[in-house]
Amino acid sequence: MSSSHSAPKPPLKHIAFIMDGNGRWAKQRQLARTEGHKEGVKRIFDVAKRAFEHWNIPYITLYAFSTENWSRPKYEIDVIFRLLRGWLKRKKSTLLENKIRFRTIGDLSKLPKTAQEILDETLRETADFNEHTLTVALNYGAREEVLRAIRELSSSEREHLTWEALSKHLYTADIPDPDLIVRTSGEQRLSNFLLLQAAYSEFYFTPTYWPDFGADALDEAVENYLRRTRRFGNIEPCSDNA
Repeated sequence: MSSSHSAPKPPLKHIAFIMDGNGRWAKQRQLARTEGHKEGVKRIFDVAKRAFEHWNIPYITLYAFSTENWSRPKYEIDVIFRLLRGWLKRKKSTLLENKIRFRTIGDLSKLPKTAQEILDETLRETADFNEHTLTVALNYGAREEVLRAIRELSSSEREHLTWEALSKHLYTADIPDPDLIVRTSGEQRLSNFLLLQAAYSEFYFTPTYWPDFGADALDEAVENYLRRTRRFGNIEPCSDNA
């Protein structure tokens, strides 16, 4: 006879988003790819606000620009960073008012100086907030992150290497691993995103393009996650008489 009490569901602390489909959203509407990026930027705070306020999820991470994205046309890259600067200028006051910590992962040194300046300013001014954290991955690649972490290891850490020691040198050392990774646009791959941190993450793939992914779509993803049972490598809970 099976137990009448279901196992308690672990809290949802961290959702990471692979924001995919901006270009295809634009193409579908016979628009320039950059128009898709403009529309996609509008969804960022819609989704973050819903996650923070309605679901009380403390950590949100957004995959905005990968190390591989430098191969895109220069004009498209310029638009992406211009949109980033504009978004931060408009939303910095909102971040401050709502006490949202803004942080980044990735190598910012290769970004345009104007983007670096406003990023540094926003990082500094929101650094003391701890209730909600919005992380944006910029010039980020998981393989590069691992190589960087290995280079930073001390000789004693290398000699007795553990996951705990290595993880302290990852960009994400101060935030929990993602419980749920959401990818929009129908693609089903990680694309060099949080490869080590995703070891026990749940995945949610939706055909919806990122510019169309709003509060309702987020609700659907979270509700889908809450119906799952996470076992972290353990066996399925057995019946009382097993």
